[in-house]
Amino acid sequence: MEIDEETPSASAAEPTPPGADADMMATSVPATAITGPGSQSLSTIPTSVVLPPAGVPPSVPPTVIPLSAPPPVLVPPMAPLPAVPPAMPRPLAPLPVRPPVTQNGEVKASDTDSDDDDQDSDMGVEGSSAGYEITEESRQVRERQEKAMREFMMKRRAAALAVPTNDMSVRTRLRRLGEPITLFGEREMERRDRLRMLMAKLDAEGQLEKLMKAHEEEEEAASAKDEVEEEMLQYPFYTEGTQELLDARKFLVKFSIVRASQRLQRARRKRDDPDEDEDAEIDWALRQAGTFVLDSSEIGDDRPLCGCSFSKDGNSLATCSVSGVAKIWSMPEVKKVSALKGHTVHATDVAFSPVSDNVATASADRTAKLWNTDGTLLRTFEGHLDRLARIAFHPSGKYLGTTSFDKTWRLWDIESGAELLLQEGHSRSVYAISFHPDGSLVASCGLDSLTRVWDLRTGRSILALEGHIKPVYGVDFSPNGYHLATGSEDNTCRIWDLRKKKSLYIIPAHSKLISQVKFEPQEGYYLVTASYDTTVKVWSSRDFKLIRTLSGHEARVTSLDVTGDGQCIATVGHDRTIKLWSSSVPSEEKSMDLD
Repeated sequence: MEIDEETPSASAAEPTPPGADADMMATSVPATAITGPGSQSLSTIPTSVVLPPAGVPPSVPPTVIPLSAPPPVLVPPMAPLPAVPPAMPRPLAPLPVRPPVTQNGEVKASDTDSDDDDQDSDMGVEGSSAGYEITEESRQVRERQEKAMREFMMKRRAAALAVPTNDMSVRTRLRRLGEPITLFGEREMERRDRLRMLMAKLDAEGQLEKLMKAHEEEEEAASAKDEVEEEMLQYPFYTEGTQELLDARKFLVKFSIVRASQRLQRARRKRDDPDEDEDAEIDWALRQAGTFVLDSSEIGDDRPLCGCSFSKDGNSLATCSVSGVAKIWSMPEVKKVSALKGHTVHATDVAFSPVSDNVATASADRTAKLWNTDGTLLRTFEGHLDRLARIAFHPSGKYLGTTSFDKTWRLWDIESGAELLLQEGHSRSVYAISFHPDGSLVASCGLDSLTRVWDLRTGRSILALEGHIKPVYGVDFSPNGYHLATGSEDNTCRIWDLRKKKSLYIIPAHSKLISQVKFEPQEGYYLVTASYDTTVKVWSSRDFKLIRTLSGHEARVTSLDVTGDGQCIATVGHDRTIKLWSSSVPSEEKSMDLD
């Protein structure tokens, strides 16, 4: 077995103790020291190592002598280690420059730089980076953050400022601050926001004195303006009416009170009198309306007919056409009596006076004319700025209402021909007009899909009935005083309750627009509608169910009227014909007095 030469216990030179053999010395060593690579342990065999004498080259291996018993271990004294000079520290290589860590567009310092940041907190941005360089992207991110923060603080400061809401005050303050009072395309709210941001900027820059000075100048100017206004005359915000209008309203008050009283007395009598059977009367009237048949048909003109109206006694019928000529016909034989020629363009409507035989016509030449039945022109009403549509007489017969495409309706005095009232209120053309049976109210409708109810005694709009989705072409009051019917281009007829101020019933009446609506004038037991679908329909005013459909026209039906006793209906249309529809009940039943 060979022993490793590099083993420290065997290779180290130990001094020889006195009395020992100079040529040979034996030393006891543990078995674990006499091992080598690939050798087995000799821990189970006591051994003794014999070193070669001095002068023998170290290449000679020592002799291993097994011992019978392990001798006592001798520990030689340790020789002092030679002094080793201190090693010089090796210079460290410089640390690589690391770019700053960015997260979500924000510069974030690493954990190893936290101590340096604490030590360099008093230094600037460049010193705090401790040798780190800030990239251009990080600098731009930092600038955007600072700009956003400044804008946020500016808006927060602006929200706390008091800015005038009046546009003239905003302009005045901008002028005081030396800024343009308006920019191209700038609206009122944008101008106010610009003033707010300007005031916030002045506040942030510490220019409060300039701002306060401008505010004081504005207050002084306002106070001076108030003093001037106090010295000036106080003009009313409304348009003063004429003396004729005041007299007319006084007359309307007296007239409507009497008519309303008579209507209420008649209603109370029907309710309280045991001999009055209102349901039986309604049933009889509806049964009579269900028997309407075509009685006669006559060519009314060479051009399409636009309007028709019965006289108060039902013995005459007036019609007008696109030719501009109005004609008077005798009833019931439908014979021409006279022609009313005076309009330069087509006539749009005709109406008989409720108290006399006078006839009023409206035309697209922007005028309305009053005629006698023999064809004599009595008066011309001029003032509208656009073509006229429908006209109607007041129940007293003293006033005439006209509607026009100039978005107004007007009230005229029949006797003097003076314009008493010019009423605005519709956003588009006004088409139809109807007076309340009492004479206190008037309803107007037009192409703005709106129906307005006006109080003639005060001139105020008391109701705006919204519901139709297309232009409204027909309107009529019921004789009961609280129902109003309207016909529209949306093919429906609406029944409005003036007491509830809302729509009571919607009748899907026709397949095309409704051109005219009329209640039976005596008691309002039934309603008649005309339409461009060439039909005329009769509806019950009790439950608004269809009673009768009158078919006979070959083109659009433009107008209709009902006689005072409700026994006859006249219709005209674009087929140029006048058609009379009469009830087929026996003559003895016709003589029954519904009143």
